[in-house]
This record gives sequence, C-alpha cells and structure tokens, in this order.
Amino acid sequence: MSAKNRKDALPPEEQLARLRRGAVDITTEEELLEKLRCSEKTGEPLRVKLGVDPTSPDIHLGHTVVLRKLREFQDLGHKAVLIIGDGTARVGDPSGQNKTRPTPTPEEIEENARTYLDQVSCVVDVESAEIVRNGEWFSKLSFEELLALAAKVTVARILERDDFERRWRANQPIYLHELLYPVMQGYDSIMVRADVELGGTDQTFNLLMGRQMQRETGCDPQVTLTLPILVGLDGTEKMSKSLGNYVGVTDAPEDMYGKIMSIPDELMESYFELLTSIPQEEYASTLKESHPRDAKAQLAAAIVSDFHDEDAAKRAAEHFDRVFRRKENPEEMTTTTTPFSTTSTASPSSEEPAGVWIVDLIRAADFASSNSEARRLISQGAVRLDGERITDSTARVKVEGGEVLQVGKKRFTRLEKK
Repeated sequence: MSAKNRKDALPPEEQLARLRRGAVDITTEEELLEKLRCSEKTGEPLRVKLGVDPTSPDIHLGHTVVLRKLREFQDLGHKAVLIIGDGTARVGDPSGQNKTRPTPTPEEIEENARTYLDQVSCVVDVESAEIVRNGEWFSKLSFEELLALAAKVTVARILERDDFERRWRANQPIYLHELLYPVMQGYDSIMVRADVELGGTDQTFNLLMGRQMQRETGCDPQVTLTLPILVGLDGTEKMSKSLGNYVGVTDAPEDMYGKIMSIPDELMESYFELLTSIPQEEYASTLKESHPRDAKAQLAAAIVSDFHDEDAAKRAAEHFDRVFRRKENPEEMTTTTTPFSTTSTASPSSEEPAGVWIVDLIRAADFASSNSEARRLISQGAVRLDGERITDSTARVKVEGGEVLQVGKKRFTRLEKK
C-alpha cells in the first residue's frame, strides 16, 4: 500500500523517529528524511531491501531483529523487497567468517528457502512484500558483464573489509569468488532499485557497497540502516543455533517463554527494544520500578504473544509459574515406557540388581543421546525422580508406573511400567 493511500500515514519526521529505534547507524539520516519527504510528496512508497541467503532452514529471534524493522517500514506504508539469495548463497557471505563457507547444494538452498519464507511470515507481511531470487539475474549474467561490474571496485577497497584483513594477516586462504560477494550484494541493490537496505552490523561493508555500486551506475544511492546483533541466552555470545543459546521462532509457547525467563537481567533492555513494540518510556519504567522477575515475565509474554497469541502467552506463564516457581509438575507431559525389566542387562554391574538403571531411563525418554551424556546430566544435578535429585550414575530405580522423571528445568516425562 502506497503512502498516499494511507490516511493515517505519519509525517516524515515522525516516521524517522520511529525508524531510529534500535538502529546502530543510518547512512545517512538526512538522506532518509529526504527520501521519506519525497515519498510523501509523490505517493510512491520507498523500496526497502533485505537480502537473506537460505543457508539454514531455521530462524531464531536474532534474525527477527532486522525482520521487525522491515515490518516497521511496511507498517509505515513502504514496500518490503525481500531477496532470497539463491545466487549469493552459492558463494557464501564472508561476513564474520574466519574461513571459506561451505557451498550448499541447490536442493539444500531450495528447501531452506521454502522453510525460511514460512518462518519469515511470522514477522513480515509476505503477501504485500515483493519477493525475488537473485539467482534469476546472476544465472543470466555474462562473463563480460561480470568483468564490467568488477571493474567498478578496487581490490584495496575489498581488502578494507575486517573479515578479509584478519584472514590476510593470519595467512588464511581467501578465494577469488569470496571477493565478489560484496559486489554481488551491491548489484542486487541496483536490480531491485533499493531506496533503503537493512542489515545487521556485520553487514555494514556489504550495505555500503550497494551505495557505491548504485552511485557508479548512475543510480540514486540507497540509505543503509544497520541493527545490532542480538546477544543469546547465555548473555555473552551472539544468538546462534550452533551455540544452543537461541529461541526459535517456531518454538512452542512454553519453551519460548521459559527461555526468555532464563536470560540474564542485563539483556532485558535490549530485548525489549529490539524484540517488542512496547514504547521505550513504558519498558524503561517497568525495568526501573518492577522486580526483574516481573519485568522479564512482561518481556516473555510480549514475545510469545507476537509469535503465538495472548492466550498462548497466558498459558505459558501459568505453566512456568506452576513448574518453576511453585515446583509443581506440568499438566501435560510425555509418557515413557521403561525399556527394561527389573534386571536390566545394560547395568554397569555384573550382579544385575533389581530396578532399572537410571541412565537407561534418561535415554529411553530421549533426554540424552548417549550414556556419557546421561551420566554428565546426573553429575550436574540435573536429574530428578518424583522431585528427588539423583546424583549416583550407577543408581537403579524401581518403577511402579506414574513416577515423573525430570531432566533440567523443562523436560518431564511420566514413566510407565513395561
């Protein structure tokens, strides 16, 4: 929907004030304000570009920081242009990498693109967005045309990039095709006629390359807006599935709520700012006047409501209070049938005493993938049976049926006798 068709469209100055929220840098604010004014005058929405390479099938809250900003532009009446980088994914974005990225197969790229779009729709209005694939133009680009693009950028400019400079100094290999990635991303901006491009701070070089490439080809240069990299649940590293410190956008409400409640207190302000639409003055007051646990509960409820609904958020809050504050068992849990008789041959003891080895129970419930992992959970004090902590990895327990096995704070199962 164009700006001129929106009776409730905000004046350019107010739009800019909203768009500043969470932004690390806007290059430049003056240019963005001018583009917003031009949009208001002509009735033509700004074309706001976000490129994503489908190198992974899942997205987490860290990815939604930039997606929320794209949705904010949509809500202000502008056009979201989402580029699925099936062409650039074959090269691999060197941003933040200390080695060459592996090349995914075309089948992996296609499957990831499908699931990625499904999940993006949790944040972005994909129905009104313009969705394109850059493989469409890169597959048709001739070698002569590629040379013409490469001639617009110096090697010295490319090597200014932090990632390449670190690898160069460490004598780590940098392959020629990697040097082309920023040029390809800049070419995307030309092809979609981007007025604005969004990205994380790790994308700053690529976004500025888009400005340069547009200027070199006689186009009006895009404004770049960068957003912070979200810190994960551990409070130290960036949110990442490989680090296990993430909240997936498809997580169940109870899991999502519980994970948010586990974050360090010092992350709450950035999570409120980057992951919710709660006004700054409101969440600032909450953080100042409320107990950290209550402020975190408000944060968790807001995030769960966005990805599910308010009823789901209420149920998740009740589940959390019941299980973690009142130490009661959840109302719903899986059921595990004991895998062995009362004399399990899997026992570490040759005498085969009565009862089921606790390690067998943990593995049967899929709470550990190996005996060593199960033993580690026990040694960490993470295993309870009917509320009683088990600290002996050789322990055998009698199962009559109905007992509750708990591993960690969130995993429960009710045991059934074989």
